[in-house]
Amino acid sequence: MASNSKLKLKLLIEKKSQKVLFAEAGKDVVDFLFSLLAMPIGSVIKLITKESMTGCLGATYGSLEQLDDTYLLSTQTKSHLLNPTSSTTVSTNSLLLLATNAPVDKLNKYYTCPNNGSYNPYQFHNQVTDAYGTACPTCRKGMIMEVEFVARPIVKQEEDKGEKGIVKGVVTYTVMDDLSVMPMSTISSITLLNRFGIKDLSTLQEKTVGLGLPEVCGFVCTCEE
Repeated sequence: MASNSKLKLKLLIEKKSQKVLFAEAGKDVVDFLFSLLAMPIGSVIKLITKESMTGCLGATYGSLEQLDDTYLLSTQTKSHLLNPTSSTTVSTNSLLLLATNAPVDKLNKYYTCPNNGSYNPYQFHNQVTDAYGTACPTCRKGMIMEVEFVARPIVKQEEDKGEKGIVKGVVTYTVMDDLSVMPMSTISSITLLNRFGIKDLSTLQEKTVGLGLPEVCGFVCTCEE
């Protein structure tokens, strides 16, 4: 996967102070935020009171707790995230979207003995190795003749067209600076603007940013402080 693979956030910024009021996010970002609760730290969050929660995951946990089930693909997943165990698994690919540009595995080369089938027509040297020059167990000659590896045919399975992840993608979500999440609507946006004392929309600007591995590491560390 390319190293520039990032989730996208649309920030609403007050121009003068350059303060981020809130962000508009899609399903992929919200899935990622909630999937953080599947980490072991989720067990710690559940054990402490909301008043004593520190860092961003406390607000994220509360958001999931309050999120209406109509926005969720599975109430069972919600239960697993709010009550994590050591065996909790969440079906989401959100974290994979932020994978680094890992080196692609090269296809291994395989070698056999050059005497295979010719040294003795009744005695095949049927051993192979991935280490060039390894001594043949039969005749001790170096195994240097490359052989082709034939992989099993890939059976194309019918794609599961069902939606994956944690939340439904039919709506857009609002993400606050403490990483609390709520479904976005016209009314909720107006309410937030009033809360910030915004009277003139011309004082605002939108900015789309990417959420990648460096940013994730940054706020995960903040969550654990």
